[in-house]
Amino acid sequence: MNDHRIYAGRRAALRLALGLGAATAVRLIAADPAGTPVRPGGEPSPPVAGPPAHAGPIAAAHRLRPMTGQSPARFHPAPPPVRTRPFEEMPELGQDAMVLTFDDGPDPLHTPDILAILRGHQVRAMFFVCGEMADGNRDLLREMADDGHVVGNHSWSHPLIPRLSRSRIRDELGSTSEVIDRTLGAPPLWYRAPYGAWNRNSFEIGAAMGMEPMAWTVDSLDWTTPGTETVVRRVRQGAGPGVIVLSHDAGGDRSQSVAALRRYLPALIEEGYRPTVPHRT
Repeated sequence: MNDHRIYAGRRAALRLALGLGAATAVRLIAADPAGTPVRPGGEPSPPVAGPPAHAGPIAAAHRLRPMTGQSPARFHPAPPPVRTRPFEEMPELGQDAMVLTFDDGPDPLHTPDILAILRGHQVRAMFFVCGEMADGNRDLLREMADDGHVVGNHSWSHPLIPRLSRSRIRDELGSTSEVIDRTLGAPPLWYRAPYGAWNRNSFEIGAAMGMEPMAWTVDSLDWTTPGTETVVRRVRQGAGPGVIVLSHDAGGDRSQSVAALRRYLPALIEEGYRPTVPHRT
């Protein structure tokens, strides 16, 4: 009987010890929810991937540091719908709004002049860049972004998109988005098909990459070098609420494009138009 009482006392003490041990373990897990995997025997398991793990105060300090302590959180909008037509005008921007866009750059010969003119009038525009041009002129990409302009995707090598396979379209758009992302810290939210040649594949792939398609309302045809006066006349005659104007800052001699912008931009502002850029939400 006495033996039975002794064994019962031992079992009660053992249950108490186990209970205390479990409570301690719960507190430890709550204090470190990440939890380091442990092998049998108490040896920590190596991390599967990622940077080397730090023990002690260094690891704790890293976990407690706010995510936004060093840099702002990146903006990741919801994927846009797959469209069957690109945006050709943007009346929702307001009755006095117009959108000026420039394709094919950045070009160190002409893009700086266009940026200087826009800056002088405190106007923002959209630049649809080609990856092969952007890759070698990242300083101009940064200048665009610093001035508040929108940088869009115009493919890598300016091909005719409907002639490409899905994988080639993905490479053309993806490579350009990667250059923009690495340079500016965020991928583009808009893209434009070279020659305005769209197809279902391009709409689907662009949407999957988080981009909306943008075309234009007024084509200045500046790439044909028709003369500065002709470019100015086309833009001013086509001006209207939500109008999107297509011009170029690369792909050839764009001195007429620069000279025309220098003339029609102040004229548009004087007529009450407000050149601006769209925002994705």
